[in-house]
Amino acid sequence: MIRIFVEQLEPGQLAIGGDEHHYLGRVRRVRVGDAIELRDAQGRRAAATIAAMTAAETLVTVGEVLHVASPVPAIDALVPLIKGDRMDTCLEKLVEVGADEIVLWPAARAVVRLDAERREARLAKYRAALQAGARQCGRAAVPAIRAADSLATALASLPPATPTAARLVLDPAADRGTLPTADDVTILSGPEGGIAPDELDALAAAGFAAVGLGPSVLRADTAPVVAVAIVRHAR
Repeated sequence: MIRIFVEQLEPGQLAIGGDEHHYLGRVRRVRVGDAIELRDAQGRRAAATIAAMTAAETLVTVGEVLHVASPVPAIDALVPLIKGDRMDTCLEKLVEVGADEIVLWPAARAVVRLDAERREARLAKYRAALQAGARQCGRAAVPAIRAADSLATALASLPPATPTAARLVLDPAADRGTLPTADDVTILSGPEGGIAPDELDALAAAGFAAVGLGPSVLRADTAPVVAVAIVRHAR
């Protein structure tokens, strides 16, 4: 089944433009009468039928709108900016393994910096990549992504620490631990240069437990993907 994402689902007629229209017409080469599935940012889905196509948009007839239950646990991944194409690869894989929200945090030892002038353009690029990845792997929803101005800002925006929530910082120097099966899991990973001592202190004060992922030191684009996959598989 061809699956695409729209802003908001309602029964009836819906016009689809932009990248999703291009995907339907140029990539999947759908025709009038073909059946597709629509998903929206509110976690809903609906069957739809292609009603008409023009150069600018695809018109579909939307059927009953159904809510899709969110998977448990909810997983937030805090990752630093990573140099080059490895950032794109990391985001793509985080979609596939089941991250629900991605927060870009400015690690002290990160090589890449994101200034205010380029932030929105970069985030728009990342959102498009996340949407394409979710469409490709069959995710029910597109993970959210945002950028924090500082580690303190990132921590302040997290869900509150509760008995049913877990906070983990990936540290290759830490003992290999058992990743939790809490209802909400936050996983923070560092850059290639590692997490600075004062950052580790701040994370410990915020209730983060340091865990290792084995004897090998994983790269910055690999470690968060492995951790999210393990947590998701445990439930």
